[in-house]
Amino acid sequence: MTGLLARRAGRTLVALVASSVVILLLWEMALHVLDVSPYIGKSPLEVWQYLFTDARFGPSAAENRAKLIGLLGVTLRDAGVGFVSGSLASTALASVFFLVPQLELAFLPLAMLMRTVPLVGFAPIIYLVFGNGTPTVALIGTIIVFFPVLINLALGLRSASPQAADLVRVYGGNRWTTLRMVAFPSALPNLFASVKIAIPLSLVAAMLYEWLFSLKGLGGEISVANAHSLYAETWAIAVIVAAVSIVVYNVVDFVEAPALALWGPNAGAFGS
Repeated sequence: MTGLLARRAGRTLVALVASSVVILLLWEMALHVLDVSPYIGKSPLEVWQYLFTDARFGPSAAENRAKLIGLLGVTLRDAGVGFVSGSLASTALASVFFLVPQLELAFLPLAMLMRTVPLVGFAPIIYLVFGNGTPTVALIGTIIVFFPVLINLALGLRSASPQAADLVRVYGGNRWTTLRMVAFPSALPNLFASVKIAIPLSLVAAMLYEWLFSLKGLGGEISVANAHSLYAETWAIAVIVAAVSIVVYNVVDFVEAPALALWGPNAGAFGS
């Protein structure tokens, strides 16, 4: 088991490094192909210098890092609020859809229709009603995270084995028992897929809230940096957000296989 986990960790690390190299190459190529002005478009080397090489004038690289790490903490907190609220709401509704299939037939098309409405259109209304604070960031995060997770989980719960569900009913179980013992394990792969989708979406939601309303965190700092033409800082923020998303995605991917082996539809298959 230890050797298997070590091999998985190695593969995850290789994938992380490979994806980072590809992104850096595409970034450098895009600047040249699109002929972006050097004043606005910053290369990977310039971002590295901003974060790790002391400039002759202006703040030191250590000061730049400390500033952005502090702002990242604010953004991660806001993203965590949106991720948790959106994931819990979508999981609860997907469970209700499984328990009462008629509700899914009635409300899922409506949910899909609501998903087509741009969030920017009614985010100001949310802000006017709830003000600047946790309720607003939770609602914006919930709206962005909710629909992809709901669809994924609803499909996963419906994929439960009919034979296993029949067996539960034969032994006196009801639909709630089927949900706990059959549907949830069957939906676990969809749950991990949903988490991989929801994590970057929650970061987007947090930065949107900060950019439009709170002016805190990395989202708010982008507004300040652009207003003062501090484009190296803007690019550094983009790199930090992308790096966090990639790292967390790979961590979830690493945890997925052992979790499915313990609680998934084919429990016990890990390492076989």
